Amino acid sequence: MGTQGQKASAKAGMPGKAGDLHSLLSDCVHCGFCLPACPTYQLWGEEADSPRGRIHIVGQLLAGAPTRGAAAQHLDRCLSCMACVSACPSGVRYGEIIEQARSLIEQDAGRPLHQRLAREAVFALFPYPRRLRAASFVLRAAEATGIRKLLRSPGVSSRLPTLVREMERLAPRASRPEHLPEHLPAQGARRGTVGLLVGCVQSIFFSGVNAATARVLAAEGFDVTIARGQGCCGALSLHTGRTAQAVRLAKRNIAAFRAAGADLVVANAAGCGSAMKDYGRLLAAGPADAELAKSFASHTRDFSELLVEVGTLAKRRPLPVKVAFHDACHLAHAQGVRSAPRELLQGVPGLEVREIGDDTCCGSAGVYNLLEPGAARQLGAKKAAAILATGADVVVSTNPGCLMQIAASLHDMGHYMPTMHIAEVLDRSINPGAQG
Repeated sequence: MGTQGQKASAKAGMPGKAGDLHSLLSDCVHCGFCLPACPTYQLWGEEADSPRGRIHIVGQLLAGAPTRGAAAQHLDRCLSCMACVSACPSGVRYGEIIEQARSLIEQDAGRPLHQRLAREAVFALFPYPRRLRAASFVLRAAEATGIRKLLRSPGVSSRLPTLVREMERLAPRASRPEHLPEHLPAQGARRGTVGLLVGCVQSIFFSGVNAATARVLAAEGFDVTIARGQGCCGALSLHTGRTAQAVRLAKRNIAAFRAAGADLVVANAAGCGSAMKDYGRLLAAGPADAELAKSFASHTRDFSELLVEVGTLAKRRPLPVKVAFHDACHLAHAQGVRSAPRELLQGVPGLEVREIGDDTCCGSAGVYNLLEPGAARQLGAKKAAAILATGADVVVSTNPGCLMQIAASLHDMGHYMPTMHIAEVLDRSINPGAQG
C-alpha cells in the first residue's frame, strides 16, 4: 500500500496470553469513573456488570477461581461499547481485557446448552456473506408470501425460539443486493485509490450503503476498488473471544487488499473499521504476519475520517432535513472519531444536526442484540425515546448494526422514522438522483 501521511489510531497489546492479561488488569485502580459510563451498570446497578467489576472477575479467573459459569454470564453481558475507555483516567485498555477474557471463557464457559447452540448458529452464519445471501433469499420469500407478517403476529412470535424471533425483528426489509462494479473511477482530479470493505452483513442487507459510499468517494476524486477475495473483517469474532476465527478472517482481508493495490482501505461500518485498525495487535504473534498487519492497520480509515482528513471537493446541494445523529460506539470510543461525521453533515446546505440526549450504546453491539436480547431491548427503547425527543425527521449513523437496532426499537414504539447511513445522506446531496 502507498503512504499518504494520514495517521490511524494505534492499539497495543496481544490477545490470548495470561501474562499480558495480568499486566492489563494491573492498570485499573478501581476508581469508579467507568461506572456511570457503562450501559449495563446503568441498567442494573450491579458491580459485577460494570467494567470495574468485570476486571475483578477476570482477576479471579486468572487466580484459579472455579467460577467460569458465573464469569461467562457477566462477561457476556458486556456490550464492548468502549464507553468506559473514554471515561477512564488511567488509560485502562478494557477492550483488550474483555477480548482476552472472553477467549479464555470461550474454551470452557459452562454455558447452558441453548446458549451454546445459539452462539454457534450466529457464528456459523454472520461472518459468511454467501450464507447470508441464502438467508436473504429466504427472507425475501417470507415477505412475498406474507409469512414474515405472520411471524410478527403475537400468537406466532411468542412461540418462536428467541434467536429466530430477534433475527426476524431486527432484519431490515429484504431487497436484492445492489451490484457494485469492481472498479469505480474518480471524478475530476484524481486523489488516489481506495479499497472499500464491503463486509458481510453490510454487503447483503445494506448494499445500498456500500454503493452510496463508493459514489461519494468517486465524486471526491478517489478511484474505488472492490478487492476480490475480501470477506468479513472479523469484528464479530474478535469482540466475542473467537480469536482463531478473527485471525483467519484478518489474514484473508490483508491478502485481498494487498493484491488490489489500493493506497488506503476504507470502512463504512464502525465495528469493521475498529477491528481492522486492530489487525496489528491481533496478528502480532506471527512474525511473518505482524508487519503486514501493522501496515494494513495504519492504512485503514473510516469513511468520514478520510473525507475530513483530505478535505471535501464535491459540490453539495441543499437537503432541508433535520437529522438526529447517533454516535456508533466503535467509531466514537474505539476509534476516537467524533467530530468528522458531524462536520460532514454540517457541510450539507439546509441540513440541521440535532444531538441525541442519550449518548449510551443503542444495544446493537455486533451480535449482542441477538445473544442478550433483554438488555438490548431496554437500551434500544431508551435510545429510541431520546431520538424521538429531538424532533428530527431522520436518524443518521455510521454503522449498519446501529441502524437495524434503532429502526427495530422505534418500530416497537409504533414509530417509523427513516434511518440512513451518513454515506447515503452525502450521496443524496452530491448526486440528486441517488436513492437512500
